[in-house]
Amino acid sequence: MAYSGRYRVKNPKKYEGDFKKVKYRSLWERQTFKWLDNNPGVIGWSSEEVVVPYRCKTDGRVHRYFVDLFIRTKNGKVFLIEIKPKKQTAPPKKPGRKTKRYLTEVLTYAKNQSKWEAATAYANKYGMTFEIWHEDTLRSFGIKIL
Repeated sequence: MAYSGRYRVKNPKKYEGDFKKVKYRSLWERQTFKWLDNNPGVIGWSSEEVVVPYRCKTDGRVHRYFVDLFIRTKNGKVFLIEIKPKKQTAPPKKPGRKTKRYLTEVLTYAKNQSKWEAATAYANKYGMTFEIWHEDTLRSFGIKIL
């Protein structure tokens, strides 16, 4: 999923931010942007415009988390969304021996947990909902994942 580029917003009035600087960092994000842009139930959205400070469990330092999506719906609900492969939303399975790959996956998962805990607290504080969308979620909304 190392596919990135600029997304040209079709409905600039719906985009809450600088609609000329929208970047997608995966095909799943690009497809979701198209869906948001054309969805009449979405009255506003943005990508990486909400920044949440968090303290990482791996190094104890404060970092900035740029949340993938901010979505405002017609029915008044507001969401912060992270798009991730389903595999990355669960702890890595422990192999027979600790490989470098396993250790990297453990650190990445811990870092993501730190981000998601901070995003959940931030969303709750401001009356929003934080969700993690993966391939099953995207398919359930009718978003084509390539």
